Amino acid sequence: MQMSVQDPSLTAPQCGDCPIRHRAVCARCEADELASLDAIKFYRSFEAGQTLIWSGDRMDFVASVVSGVATLSQVMEDGRTQTVGLLFPSDFVGRPGRDTAAFNVVAETDLLMCCFRKKPFEELMVRTPHIAQRLLEMTLDELDVAREWMLLLGRKTAREKIASLIAIVARRDASLHMKPAGGKMVVDLPLTREAMADYLGLTLETVSRQISALKRDGLIRLEGKRHVTIPDYDRLLEEAGDDSDGGLPG
Repeated sequence: MQMSVQDPSLTAPQCGDCPIRHRAVCARCEADELASLDAIKFYRSFEAGQTLIWSGDRMDFVASVVSGVATLSQVMEDGRTQTVGLLFPSDFVGRPGRDTAAFNVVAETDLLMCCFRKKPFEELMVRTPHIAQRLLEMTLDELDVAREWMLLLGRKTAREKIASLIAIVARRDASLHMKPAGGKMVVDLPLTREAMADYLGLTLETVSRQISALKRDGLIRLEGKRHVTIPDYDRLLEEAGDDSDGGLPG
């Protein structure tokens, strides 16, 4: 496991000021429950490109993403890498009751994680229904996202895949800031075009060509390679092949 060590006082928010408080595993916790979590938590920060966890590693912690974005990936026997998911702020890493990691987790941007020692967290889940209930909700949302990903890879065209990914990033950013997704939206894409190609099962050339086509058709505007303005979110969803709300969890 690789880690860039930073002074937690410079980067780690207090629970009451945490930007993911309303969406994280602690979202339903009362003050005494937060105090119990606080007693077993610590922060880890990673630089873009670092591997947090390797598939098969023994995990002695679980964690929530506080800021930044990471990818979940699996390396096949012939060396090919398939990205199977994205971790956004408030997403949960690790599985209570499982000793080893199922996937590689790689920081795509600089990343801050709020970590909990695994054994005490598992014990706290038994005593704290609010944590177990919230984790169940998050697991069901994760299942919906996995089904969305299967549709995206299996049935959508290259254009629809790119439009879907941009819409997903915009929706998650809006949810984190407690705003509805719709109308004009401005987001920063967390992935390089190479990472987008890995995630979507496309070539780099196809990703670049489809982004240029979406830009030419007025569905997005770009400043640099990652700062994206979406003039009309619903129109982008139509290009993605989704209904007005995406049919997807926030």
